[in-house]
Amino acid sequence: MARGKVFALTQGDPAGIGPEIALRAWLRRREEALPPFALIGSASFMTGLAERLSLDVAIAKTTPDTAAALFDTALPVIDIGHAVDAVPGVPSSRWAAGTIAAIDLAVRLIQEGRCTAVVTNPIAKHVLYEAGFAHPGHTEYLAVLAAGPGEPAPHPVMMLWSEELAVVPVTVHIPLAAVPAALTRELIVETGRIVARDLKERFGIARPRLAVAGLNPHAGEKGALGSEDEAVIAPAVAALRAEGVEAGGPYPADTMFHARARRSYDAALCMYHDQALIPIKALAFDEAVNVTLGLPFIRTSPDHGTAFDIAGKGVARADSLCAAIRLAGRLAAAEA
Repeated sequence: MARGKVFALTQGDPAGIGPEIALRAWLRRREEALPPFALIGSASFMTGLAERLSLDVAIAKTTPDTAAALFDTALPVIDIGHAVDAVPGVPSSRWAAGTIAAIDLAVRLIQEGRCTAVVTNPIAKHVLYEAGFAHPGHTEYLAVLAAGPGEPAPHPVMMLWSEELAVVPVTVHIPLAAVPAALTRELIVETGRIVARDLKERFGIARPRLAVAGLNPHAGEKGALGSEDEAVIAPAVAALRAEGVEAGGPYPADTMFHARARRSYDAALCMYHDQALIPIKALAFDEAVNVTLGLPFIRTSPDHGTAFDIAGKGVARADSLCAAIRLAGRLAAAEA
C-alpha cells in the first residue's frame, strides 16, 4: 500500500451492523495486523454508537491525507456531511442519502489517488429503493461510478473468497426461475474471462484453473435432465479454453466442493446465487470475503448482510470485515 494512504471503509446502512463491526475491527487492528483504514460516514453517529455499545474507541474526524497518522490511536472518520441519527435495528430510508454519499465519496477518493482500496459495509437494497435508488444493487452502482465520462460501466463480477474456496455466481440476484433464460454462452465466457484475468493479475496465480458447474442435476445427464448444460455451458467452457483459459466442465455441482475436488481448481463458476454461496458459507461463514472483480479499483466487503435483527445488541462479529480488510491489503500490495 502506498505510504500514508488508507483504505476507505464505508459505513453501510447505519441501522445495520456495519458501523458496529467497523468499531470492533479497529479494536482488533493490532491482533489482526490490519492495514490502516478510515471510515467514510458520520463522525458524530460513530461517537454515539461507541458510547452506546461501551466500546473504548476514540473517533477522530479527519481528512484522507491525515487519517493514516491517526489510525493507531483513534478510528479516523472522513465525514460525509449528512446528519445520521439512526436507531440500530430500525432501518429507514431517511438515512439512504448518507449511505449513498459514503459510497460516492469512497470511490471519488480512490479515483483521486487519496485512498488505496474500497471496503464496503453492508447496505439494504430495499431501504435504498424506498428512497428512489435506481440501480440493481451495490456492486452495479460501484461499476457505474467506476466508468469515466461517456464510458460504459465495466462488467462487475462477484467472487466470494476464502482460503478454502473461491466461488463466482454467473447470475446473481435474480429469481431461480429466471436463471435458465439469463444464462448465455456470452455471459459465462465474459465472467470466466474476468475471473481468470483478476486471479492472475491481482491474486498472483500464474495459470488460474476454473471449474464450471452445471445448471441441472448431474450436469444435465446428457440432456435427460435439461438441455442447458450441453447447449449453453459446454460451448462456453470450450470458448474459454480456446482463449487460453484453463477451464473445465460443466461438472455436477454436488461433487465439486469436497476437499479433494477443491484442490483441482482455483475458483468455481456457478450458475446461480445459492449454488455458489451455500458451499462457501458452509465452509467459511465467518471468514469469507466478497470481492468484486472487473473494476478498475479494489473492492472487498464482508460476506454477510446488514443483520438488522442483531444490530445494536453488542453481539455482531467483525471476523468477515477483518478478513475483507486483510484481503484488500493483500490485493493492494500485489498492485504496488
